[in-house]
Amino acid sequence: MIFDEGVIKYHCDWQTAEPLAEKLLAPLMQWRDRLYESGLIGTYDNGIGYGNASLRLDDSLEFAISGTQTGHLPHLDVQGYTRVTAFDLEANTLVCRGPIKASSESLTHAAIYRKRPEIRAILHIHHPQFWKFLLYRVPTTRPEVPYGTPEMAKEMFRLFDEEGLDGAKILVMAGHEDGVISFGRDLDEAGEVLLRHFQELH
Repeated sequence: MIFDEGVIKYHCDWQTAEPLAEKLLAPLMQWRDRLYESGLIGTYDNGIGYGNASLRLDDSLEFAISGTQTGHLPHLDVQGYTRVTAFDLEANTLVCRGPIKASSESLTHAAIYRKRPEIRAILHIHHPQFWKFLLYRVPTTRPEVPYGTPEMAKEMFRLFDEEGLDGAKILVMAGHEDGVISFGRDLDEAGEVLLRHFQELH
């Protein structure tokens, strides 16, 4: 395991601001905490957190996402989420406003939201056995592509264009050990896709 997990690799322009409304974040908080309870969001033995969840805001490219290094918390309240207001995949930059910096995986979420306007929710989890089980059975990123980079954002586009990601709604990050992403038209669909595959492991 290479522990650059949780390291923000893009340039993050973060300005502290009031959190988003609890009513808006409620479904995101529920699904994120459910994934924590399932062991799909959490912390490695060295204290580095993993896993995140996001929700598109209105019909824009803005989205709410859990903050960096929050995987150790059993419950995230509104202070644990931030609003991504702008991003530039090619320039490897992202702007967020809220009480916490955006997750280190935010550019990957941004790429998916940009590629498919109908996608409104994304879940990113870590689980070693699940990762191995899904590897190359579902759309899988190339192993040489590191997480949190413009290359990974472009890899999302490739999976949609070449690997049938629209239908699968789930992918494995071969170069991001243990990393799996699911998505959907809402958080329930993203979560159900993820848990359906996870149940096949058992």
